[in-house]
Amino acid sequence: MRQLTLLIILFITKIGLSQEKTPNIILMIGDGMGLTQISAGMYANNNSTALEGFEYIGLSKTYAYDQFITDSAASGTAMASGVKTYNGVLGIDSKNIPKKSILEICQEKGYNTALIATSSIAHATPAAFYAKIDSRRKYEDIALQLSEHNVNLFIGGGEMFFNKREDKRNLLDEMSDYDFVKNLDKLSESESNKIGYLTYKEEPPRKLDGRKPALEDMASTSLEKMKSFGKPFFMMIEGSQIDWGGHSNEMDYVLSEFKEFNTTLQRVLDFAKADGNTLVIVTADHETGGLTLSGGDVERSISKGTFSTKGHSATMVPVFSYGPNAELFKGIYENTAIFDKMLESLTK
Repeated sequence: MRQLTLLIILFITKIGLSQEKTPNIILMIGDGMGLTQISAGMYANNNSTALEGFEYIGLSKTYAYDQFITDSAASGTAMASGVKTYNGVLGIDSKNIPKKSILEICQEKGYNTALIATSSIAHATPAAFYAKIDSRRKYEDIALQLSEHNVNLFIGGGEMFFNKREDKRNLLDEMSDYDFVKNLDKLSESESNKIGYLTYKEEPPRKLDGRKPALEDMASTSLEKMKSFGKPFFMMIEGSQIDWGGHSNEMDYVLSEFKEFNTTLQRVLDFAKADGNTLVIVTADHETGGLTLSGGDVERSISKGTFSTKGHSATMVPVFSYGPNAELFKGIYENTAIFDKMLESLTK
């Protein structure tokens, strides 16, 4: 009888320890953010970046299944679901087979989930975590898939894809189990465990043009809300428009978007340090613009750049990690391995 009691105690203790080790996962994607964009942003920010506070650094190979230069859909799918696929495709592999994303796997394991972007929430990178579709441009179909999903919290633009649709459906009305809020104060006050905040009718404007709310405030408010649910969570945060600045070859655009992303990084890192059980991964889906640092002044926080393309490049992108199992992300690997390493961190 005594042995049986001891076995029961050991079993319960093991379960408790296992639950304690189940980490929150925050994946932060600076869209188009290569090493040069990071360097430029750092030098323009008093030679400092929040990335210096991360524990490990790796490098990710970004090419797509059949293209040397990836787009955000293929690279988003690689990171979200662990498969190389065609450019323009979301959530399905090269054989047209739908794949589960890390967000969906986390949901199956009892996690709450959140998606935050400075683009439309139906844009390629956030959509890679919930959509299964043959074209990233089918925004209304992607929005429909989000409406049928169970993401606990999402923030991004693109309201028109939900309520100004060609099929005349109003998905916001159909999503009756969601609390749709109009600002971060209402999000914070909401008592629902399913919250949507569509920040703009179309794509959000540039930070330079006054985009609100700030990404760091969206992240901080969402982190506190997810923590209040009392369950482990997966959250993807995208600084979407670093990429758009690269496409337009505008250095000020790139720097302003990176500055906001960097501030958000510090907020998230502070949360992870205080929490003690949160894994944070920071990376990019690809580099945009073929940016080269061609001049500057460290003392005056000036970065000058030269772009070689208005598209993406195939250069590897850095991966930074902090928290439990952060060591998994050091080294050089395929972008699909980011999915594998997040999955491993759930069970290690």
